Amino acid sequence: MQSINRFLYGPTPEEKVRAWQAKLRGEQRQLDREMRQLDQATTKARQSVKSLATKGDVKNARILAREVVRSNKQKDRLSVSKARLGSINNQLQQQLAMSKVTGSLQRSTEIMRLSNSLIKLPQISQAMREMSMEMTKAGIMEEMMEDVLEMDEDEELEEEADAEVDKVLFDLTDGKLGQVAPIENEVPALEDEALREETERTMEKYRQQLNGILS
Repeated sequence: MQSINRFLYGPTPEEKVRAWQAKLRGEQRQLDREMRQLDQATTKARQSVKSLATKGDVKNARILAREVVRSNKQKDRLSVSKARLGSINNQLQQQLAMSKVTGSLQRSTEIMRLSNSLIKLPQISQAMREMSMEMTKAGIMEEMMEDVLEMDEDEELEEEADAEVDKVLFDLTDGKLGQVAPIENEVPALEDEALREETERTMEKYRQQLNGILS
């Protein structure tokens, strides 16, 4: 009988909620993996920043420290997004309890607000779009009007990065660097061409690793 009802009327409210909750947990695990990869790449980059600064290559240390700042910002975004996924999960649990009384799922502005913010995160955008469409059909959400205003991360980084990079350099070099001269006034101490090329290759490797995770 249950299989006949599912064929005629589709999944029950409880089945829908359980399926969404399973998807949410899967997206949380994906964000956990992203944050672990980010931590590993950032740790290596931090070590390289300290090594460069110790050798007196302040220019390249500052460039790589900027990537560390970017990765820290991205990790914060991922952490907030994971918490929002958890909030949607809790909201769905409440919906499940209410559906046992009312027999149907109710519209939720909170789920809609949280889902709209998560759609903007590239790592889980597609999954959240699909889930949002399913929730709209189920009556939990209205069709979302997407915010077309995109944040220009590069501009934001340029506005805030100098002070933050100084703090990163200060921490990574035990206070030896931090309030340093602007990049155009900094002259790397590495005069040996082979050593300089090796340093640039190392820097590029870590920058590519971080950019691959941040993109």
